[in-house]
Amino acid sequence: MRSICFALFLYLISGGLAASLSKRIDEAAKSEMKRQQIVGLAVGIIQGGRISYLKGYGWADRENRVPVTRKTMFRWASISKSLTALSAMQLWEKDQLKLDGDVRQYVPEFPDKGQRITPRQLLSHQGGIVHYSNGPVVVTLHQYDQPNPFENVLFALDTFKSSPLVNAPGEKYAYTTHGFILLSAAVERAGEQKFAHQVRDRIAKPLGMETLQPDYQWIDIPNRTIGYRKRQNKIVVSSNTDVSWKLGGGGYISNIDDLAKLGEGLLKGKLVKPETLKLMWTPRKTSTGKQTSYGLGFRQWNYVDGQLQGASTNSPESELKDKITIQLIGHSGSQEKTKTLLALGPSQKFGMVLMANSEHTKIYEIAEALLKAMLQEP
Repeated sequence: MRSICFALFLYLISGGLAASLSKRIDEAAKSEMKRQQIVGLAVGIIQGGRISYLKGYGWADRENRVPVTRKTMFRWASISKSLTALSAMQLWEKDQLKLDGDVRQYVPEFPDKGQRITPRQLLSHQGGIVHYSNGPVVVTLHQYDQPNPFENVLFALDTFKSSPLVNAPGEKYAYTTHGFILLSAAVERAGEQKFAHQVRDRIAKPLGMETLQPDYQWIDIPNRTIGYRKRQNKIVVSSNTDVSWKLGGGGYISNIDDLAKLGEGLLKGKLVKPETLKLMWTPRKTSTGKQTSYGLGFRQWNYVDGQLQGASTNSPESELKDKITIQLIGHSGSQEKTKTLLALGPSQKFGMVLMANSEHTKIYEIAEALLKAMLQEP
């Protein structure tokens, strides 16, 4: 059964049964939206390494009856971390950034914590940097001369740089947006160019991503979606929180086409060398030998019989032999106004991108529903 279904999956992603596949994706997306009370959703599918399906569902602005289209702009949230990671690894390929050097070599403004923290550790969430609630977040107060100071990724360090480490660097996996803010500052210094401009010039432009940009609140960005959340079982408009301070960890925005273009570009190897991608996509162990599901800016999942599982929670091989197993690489995002997912099957040249404007969205359940629809025998 496993080999039959997997062969069908390969057939589907190579372009076979296009009309029936589109119908099943469409029905699965609409069903999940209804079940989860999602206001707006955009879906993209990559088949055979090429974008083959892009569609918007529901409302970008429910109150004013503005539909989600391919032009609708959604926050990327933490998928932004993959952009930071790619920018860092591009510099590493040019020997401009040392993965195992001290990050303070590039960002001396970051206080000495008594232990060396490396870009490699930051890329894999093993630098011991505090996240939001796993330790005290100590803000350094300053008076700034400019109206939007955190557009400068060096100033954004003030939001956390005085915080104590949550563990010794390398000792544990501890997911942290602040760690990627520090990494973005290192990228800016190592690349000798504004961080946002490096992302623009070395990622967005080569892939033809025309809408990808920082989600700066002080800029009028057309087609921004309204965000929604569930309160007391009612779907209400969510807050329009400023995310400029965490650009490298969760501050980008684009339409569904551009998120799909990133997936397509990665599958085609357009941004970094194949051996670099392999390094980024390989889940890392901690210094104590514990396996994680996270590589360098990307997470790994296994799709096993209808469910997405973290790579570090793999079942024994003997338990998987009769099950449908697909290895996926990517990143998810969760933030005010958004839930997102980038999931790629490199071996099958397959990809899925999802962007929702409802904070209560269970994005993995949408992905599972779409994968089940694609594996459904005709």
